Amino acid sequence: MGGTATRPAQDATRDQETTETVNNADIVSHEPATGAEIWRGKPCNVDEVVDRARRAWPNWAALPLATRIELLRRFANEVRKDADRLAVTIAREVGKPLWEARAEVENVIAKVEVSIRAYAERTSQRKLDSALQGTMAVRHKPHGVLVVLGPYNLPAHLPNAHIVPALIAGNAVIFKPSEKAPATGEMLARCFHRAGISASVMQLAVGGPLEGQDFVAHGGVDGVLFTGSANTGISINRRLAARPDKLVALEMGGNNPIVLWDTPKLTDAAALIVQSAFAGAGQRCTAARRLIVKGAIYDAAIAEVKALADRLIVGAPFDEPAPFMGPMIDNMAADGLTESFLYLLSNGGKAIKHLVRPDDALPFLSPAIIDTTAMKDRPDVELFGPILQVIRVDDFDEAIAEANNTRFGLAASLVGGSPQDYNRFWANVRAGIVNWNRTTTGPSHAAPMGGIGLSGNHRPSGYYAADYCAYPVASGEMEQPRAVIGVGLK
Repeated sequence: MGGTATRPAQDATRDQETTETVNNADIVSHEPATGAEIWRGKPCNVDEVVDRARRAWPNWAALPLATRIELLRRFANEVRKDADRLAVTIAREVGKPLWEARAEVENVIAKVEVSIRAYAERTSQRKLDSALQGTMAVRHKPHGVLVVLGPYNLPAHLPNAHIVPALIAGNAVIFKPSEKAPATGEMLARCFHRAGISASVMQLAVGGPLEGQDFVAHGGVDGVLFTGSANTGISINRRLAARPDKLVALEMGGNNPIVLWDTPKLTDAAALIVQSAFAGAGQRCTAARRLIVKGAIYDAAIAEVKALADRLIVGAPFDEPAPFMGPMIDNMAADGLTESFLYLLSNGGKAIKHLVRPDDALPFLSPAIIDTTAMKDRPDVELFGPILQVIRVDDFDEAIAEANNTRFGLAASLVGGSPQDYNRFWANVRAGIVNWNRTTTGPSHAAPMGGIGLSGNHRPSGYYAADYCAYPVASGEMEQPRAVIGVGLK
């Protein structure tokens, strides 16, 4: 871990451009675990993609809802048929263990039925009848052409969580996968197309940040559905500040707290903490970044957490025995996390478990734990990897204040404590996901997924994605015109 200590990189780890560009044309994706090339292709022509989507959208929107739903169910069946190949591609392209990639594919499949239920519940047609006033109806319309900008950490599930609700609602979708995961994006798109959804209605648009910026600013795009870092989300928001007509749904990251309080089950608590901090190698927006611990149980609790973290296997996707976590997405991400750990260490942090990089040529990192209680100014950034900061507190009010000591507000969890403690925690912690004796990760498909502050713009995805994929239209309706002017006439 050579080098000098630097300030932790701002929260851009998830969507920095690190794929190789060859001759200023090809997008090239590499396996993090080996460095081998896995995919190569040309960036799309943004204007052509948008024009194709605009021409295709009216016919798609005019289809009966039942037809669109049937086509999405066929898509789920196509994913089932190709589940093994898709899981292997995900594992190779982003480095996650095969078991984790398979779980992601299952989430892709499950999202279809969840989205169908959500659309029926969240955008149901309603009518209020009055004999004299006719009918007041509420129905929903699609926006038009929506761009989905996907991340690499869950390269199939997270963009799919935007795409499926958008298609059900009647929008045409342009899907630009992360430039770090184009092979996964291509396989996902083919499943839509084999299901009978036109390649013009659900288009794959390969490209890097420049193409992403062009889609955001394009006049033919009616909305942008983004999952990624806060920095990029803020940039999108600024770019569209003068376009209130354009839908923007931002699902960004978090500096998420997990608070450990009184509990006799420290072994179970340690498992929840380790899963929250290190699942997906810490490359999840809901991962716990800060562990806030009651001083009276600090020593025993940290011993349990470290002992379990020491047992975690770090390895390549197809290793046996299966690893708990794989590598970072690339060497740039691993370098940035290494520098961030050194910064924390050089500015008052006390290492509990050091960050270790066994091979400088590959982006594997061990899980790391560092006590930052003594740091005067703890950086409020999303360190998108396996670094858990520990903060010791004396009372519950201090724990809540420390949990809220962030500009983000995605996920928070209380482990231990009484029902009264959880009531106080839930009422006072600023986050869109607040759990008790559960991990910060793995949000329910049947619940909204989103946060406040720098974690989102109050448009949660998950079950509530239906809310931003269609807009409500209020209609006063009578079969025959009937009206009189009762006052003010000569």
